[in-house]
Formats: sequence, structure tokens, C-alpha cells
Amino acid sequence: MGASAAEADWSGAQVLVAGDVMLDRYWFGEVSRISPEAPVPVVRVRRQEERPGGAANVARNAAALGARVQLLAVVGADEAGERLSSMLREAGVEAMLTPDHSLTTTVKLRVIGRQQQLLRIDFEDPPAASALEAQWAGYQASLEGRPLVILSDYGKGGLARVAQMIASARAAGCVVLVDPKGDDYEIYRGATALTPNLTEFRQVAGAWASEEQLRDKAQRLRVDLGLEALLVTRSEEGMTLFRAGEVLHVPTQAKEVYDVSGAGDTVISTLGVTLAAGEDWPRAVALANRAAGIVVGKLGTAVVHREELFG
Repeated sequence: MGASAAEADWSGAQVLVAGDVMLDRYWFGEVSRISPEAPVPVVRVRRQEERPGGAANVARNAAALGARVQLLAVVGADEAGERLSSMLREAGVEAMLTPDHSLTTTVKLRVIGRQQQLLRIDFEDPPAASALEAQWAGYQASLEGRPLVILSDYGKGGLARVAQMIASARAAGCVVLVDPKGDDYEIYRGATALTPNLTEFRQVAGAWASEEQLRDKAQRLRVDLGLEALLVTRSEEGMTLFRAGEVLHVPTQAKEVYDVSGAGDTVISTLGVTLAAGEDWPRAVALANRAAGIVVGKLGTAVVHREELFG
């Protein structure tokens, strides 16, 4: 990139993150036999790890790049919610987590043996309307002084008011980046940019037979939704930015792909921090692409520090 870590001082960048948070738990073990009870491997757990996931991982990534980050989300009034709060505090994130006594904090438990994921167990419930109302009030109060908002949608119910959240943020003059979910992108109308991966984009736009058709579909979706930009992440092919009269493709920089989970979180957080710090779109996308290439070489939901980005 031709820049040093010192030049990447983005401590003045302020980012507001809202969306679905979760706790990613990993059980690592050895597999040496098949269970006599069923034809499944027996994993002898040797080590356990926990990491913030979803919007919490987005916030943690943004903080690791030096930004001042505030996170708004709903969690359960349980041990997992308390653990998330503690981990985010340690990561330097100002977390405003609304406790919902009717909710189980979303937990994704992954069992890993011989460096392979053998099983994932999910615990999740949708948040109550009262908790979402409290989050909405906090969100509106937090927009002042925040030039950029990231909405991380994992389809868990934390962004039930996403259309209103986008409208309020745009009215306040904020740049709004959305990591979308599902096949109804109408709810994201008016955002500054969406960052779907290739599979998510295909689910909404339909199949294509050529690069030209892909570009046509992307630009049509961008215009239809009133977006300034659409960034489609394309795994081993890198990522492509679509803006009015511009298509910018950046090839992947991944040297070794170990785990792609959480890569989308790293992309949108890097994009958000760099834009909030005053970088232009081409440079922000190039840095987000570089960050993605670094994070897929790490296990699970991980972060990229600015020293790595410019190392």
C-alpha cells in the first residue's frame, strides 16, 4: 500500500455499529474413535475459546484498527450476554447492550477436531419488542457526532427497524453501510452502500452467465435501491465495487485460506473505518480487500490490526 502503520492513525474515526450480536464458542479436541452409541466421532475436548461474533465482531474489528466505536445491540440477561459485554470492553468497544430477560443470547458453538469443524450448535431467540424499542431510542441518541453507521444484519431480529434506522442516519448526514441478509433488499433502500457476498447477491439478483451480466445486475440493483455504492465480495476472486459510471475490481490478496467465517465482518468494518477517516472509495475498498486476505488466514472470527494491514 506504500503506507506505514503510523500513517494509519484512524483514532479520529468514529463509527456506530448496530445489529445482531452473538458469542462464538470453539471446542477444540482430539478424535481417535467412533462412538459405540452412534456412528459419530468422539471428540475429547482439550481447549475452549470464545470470541465476539456478528455485529460484535464488526465492532471489535473497527476498534482494532484504531477507531472510536460504539455498539448497540440486544442480548439476553444471561452468562453469554455478560461475557460478550466483558470481551467488548476489553477490546475497547463502547458497548450499549440492552438486556432482554426473555431472550437467550445467540451462541454459536463449534466443535473442532483434527483442524476440521465437526459440528455447530446454535442457541438463539428473537428479541422482544420492548428491548428493540429501547435499542431504537439509544440508536437515535447516538447518531449525533457519528459520521458513519454500520448495520450488521444476521437475520436474528436485532434490526427489525432497519429501514427506519437507515432513514434516521441518512437524515442526520451519516454514511450508512449495511451487511445485508435474506432476499428482500427493499428494506435497505437509501443506504449509502451494501456489502453482500456473491451468494447473497445471487439470491437477490438471480443468476448470470457473464461478467457483463453481473455488472448490469449490480448496477441495476444499486440504482433501484438508491445506493451510492454496491460492494460485492467474491471470495477467491476478490471484490468488485459498483458506483455510478464506475466498476472497480480488486483481486484477492489471500495467501492461504484457513477459515472464511467472519471475513464479511472484517470487510465492512475496514471499509467503514477508512471512509470515516476520510479515505476515498477506491482506497477504502483496496484496504478492505487486504484485510479480508489477512483474516481468512486465521481461525474463526478474528480481527486485523492496522499494523498487519500496513505491514
